[in-house]
Amino acid sequence: MRRAALVAVGIVLAVAGIAAVGLIVSSRDDSEVAGTPDGPGQVQPEGADPPASGPHGRELVTRDGGPITDDQLVQALELGNVVILYDAARPPAALTRLQDDVSGPFDAELAAAGQAIILARRAGSGPATALAWKRILRSDDPADPQLREFAEFWLGRGIP
Repeated sequence: MRRAALVAVGIVLAVAGIAAVGLIVSSRDDSEVAGTPDGPGQVQPEGADPPASGPHGRELVTRDGGPITDDQLVQALELGNVVILYDAARPPAALTRLQDDVSGPFDAELAAAGQAIILARRAGSGPATALAWKRILRSDDPADPQLREFAEFWLGRGIP
């Protein structure tokens, strides 16, 4: 009987020790899994124009090279796509090359999987405004190398 009591006390102490170590280790974890990771561009607050997050309808982008709705834009970003807005009549050649090099020509299935660079016309967006989930990068030059860095870093990173 005494031996059984000692074994039971030993098991309780072992479990308590493991739990204590687990609590100590987890309290020192300063990772920000739920936050937005650091990367190129600036944080775009909710409610900004153009939107890079926030409430939206679940409307997928089925083509690029033209205007898209805010619902399509935010849904695309949530999935992990990178959307590059431009205000010209047609996408600048530098943006088309960037799209081809990084994700290939637009494909609706790839966009639905959050793995596409989507080019979209939007009045007032300037020569190139790149968007990812909660991120924005504005550029006066569609050939700006920062656009490629932004697209390569954020592509596939939707809502964490």
